[in-house]
Amino acid sequence: MTPRDDDVSLRALSLALRLSLGSAIALGLVRFSYALLLPAMKADLGWTFAQAGAMNTANAVGYLIGAAVFPWLTRRRSPAALFAIGAYVTIVLMALCGLVSDTTVLLTQRLVAGIGSALIFVSGGVLAARLATTAPRHGGLILGLYYGGTGYGIVMSSLLVPIVSRATPHGWQPAWLALAAACVGCTLIARGAARRIDAACGVAVRPQGSARASATAWRRISLALAGYGLFGVGYIGYMTFIVALLRSEGMSQRVVCVFYIALGIATIGSARLWSGFLNRMRGGMALATFNALLALATLMPALLASPVASAVSGVIFGATFLSAVASTTAFVRHNLPADEWTRGISAFTIVFALGQIAGPVAIGWVSDNTSLTRGLVYSSAVLLLGALLAAAQRPLLGRD
Repeated sequence: MTPRDDDVSLRALSLALRLSLGSAIALGLVRFSYALLLPAMKADLGWTFAQAGAMNTANAVGYLIGAAVFPWLTRRRSPAALFAIGAYVTIVLMALCGLVSDTTVLLTQRLVAGIGSALIFVSGGVLAARLATTAPRHGGLILGLYYGGTGYGIVMSSLLVPIVSRATPHGWQPAWLALAAACVGCTLIARGAARRIDAACGVAVRPQGSARASATAWRRISLALAGYGLFGVGYIGYMTFIVALLRSEGMSQRVVCVFYIALGIATIGSARLWSGFLNRMRGGMALATFNALLALATLMPALLASPVASAVSGVIFGATFLSAVASTTAFVRHNLPADEWTRGISAFTIVFALGQIAGPVAIGWVSDNTSLTRGLVYSSAVLLLGALLAAAQRPLLGRD
């Protein structure tokens, strides 16, 4: 590798790191922070677990809407512009959540915030995929850095929520305002990276391939799409209810915060851990591997009610779940022409959102009628089925 190649790679990795704060907003701050707030909001507002899960379902419905319209929006706005619009929308909606307590208004807020999250996350994924083409030797690491940025949001949430929350009626509201402020800071850093990547890499994509070949390709990736949809169902059950489970087992707020911080740090570290694996795997084995590991991580706290088992579960989960997301973008890069990347990433995001719509309410209903542990057992089974389907997905060209 020449000095010039080294410079290009360092610039690409630096941009990916800055862009990853968009992922921190879209998932870490907007979606996963809710698990920390769920116990207090449920107690304060008198919700059932199904109602509490419906908040994340509303967020996932908005996410689905945003992912579905994204290809249409890209014909009118650049990915960098959509990235910024999504960030501004989420800032406003997160702040609103700290000012209201009506369940219907909160549901609406979560839905619209989901639309903004999708615009950030999908456009960021497209930009990360384009950036990876400038440094192909580090393509897996670039994707991992972007998606692993969710961990920064998880860590920020773990630190902010306990500090600003109060043991009073509506004492959870200041936490939403603090999370909105964190979104502002992340946006200021990430939007510049998005613009630079769009300006430098946007012209690199050129249409190629026939419509007939494209249609054939979509049919041939159905197993990967199905495996990813089940990933959406299974993982969101864990991320929605794991804090409630730990608290129900008598673990202190401090233990829960340490657990969530460890999960977030493991998520950040996953970028380096799996980068070579993502570069090598061209079919569905990467997603299958991650789904299987997530099934194990989800089952552990359901069967072993101890802080140690929960900590190990959190580290495995954190080191794996965003790599499952990155694996689908890597799959798109490996198997579809460049002009299909936006549609490909959007298709995986749509099935992901569909899974997340079903997951919180389904697992919440099981938890209301049986127990939280039974709900996580079901989540684990869904993830294992997703692993089996993904394992059957062959690359469109060549072999893993």
